[in-house]
Amino acid sequence: MDRQTTAKTHTMRALVELRKRILDGAIPGGTRLFEVALAEDLQISRTPVREAMSRLAEEGLLERARSGGFLVRSFAYADVLDTIELRGVLEGTAARLAAERGVSERALKEISAIVRALDGCVGVSPDDVDFDSYSELNGEFHNALATLPRSATLERELARAKQLPFASPSAFLPDKTKLSDFRRSLQVAQEQHREIVTAIAQRQGSRAEALAREHACAARRNLEYIFSKERNRVTTVPGLALVAPDDTILP
Repeated sequence: MDRQTTAKTHTMRALVELRKRILDGAIPGGTRLFEVALAEDLQISRTPVREAMSRLAEEGLLERARSGGFLVRSFAYADVLDTIELRGVLEGTAARLAAERGVSERALKEISAIVRALDGCVGVSPDDVDFDSYSELNGEFHNALATLPRSATLERELARAKQLPFASPSAFLPDKTKLSDFRRSLQVAQEQHREIVTAIAQRQGSRAEALAREHACAARRNLEYIFSKERNRVTTVPGLALVAPDDTILP
């Protein structure tokens, strides 16, 4: 293995490990990260650690300290709500533009196929849900929606809005032990998937936008449920360990 390949491998290992520790809460928000200590801990040189931290800053998990180096970011509860709201606005815009501009038959077939696959993930009984497949396909649906308007600018901004783990479309889907509590939420979300595609196909821009924005509200409701009813689940959702709840906002 040549030197360049080794450096890339070490950078990726540092990136994956640091990201995992941050999202799991092993490195709390506000923690100052030191290159030397991390390099020693990971048993690699300082350069890949520095590059990994720069990448994590671009992802929004770290911020540059005034005196140099990096700090693990902390997020207010309101920050999460704002991020979800922003994603809803952008996805609503994507749906409206797709309807107004029209999409190709091929693109409609592809996103419709994802919806049909999602239908197969939700069975009849309360516990008959293929959660892993639903989560993966849900992400595919939202990625496909972002491409429908054929706008590089909108697609880029949506990717940025979804970069933080708690802002992704599947961030607040239920875990496998709580499926029955969220089953109705999944059914509503799946109906919205179908209606969004139908509105786009029928060139109903305003309706497509409203549906997509309402669809994002499900993430907000699930977030509120977690913080008000299931606080023990905060550690099971990547990134929520970095969020400090604001009791003045909670219902």
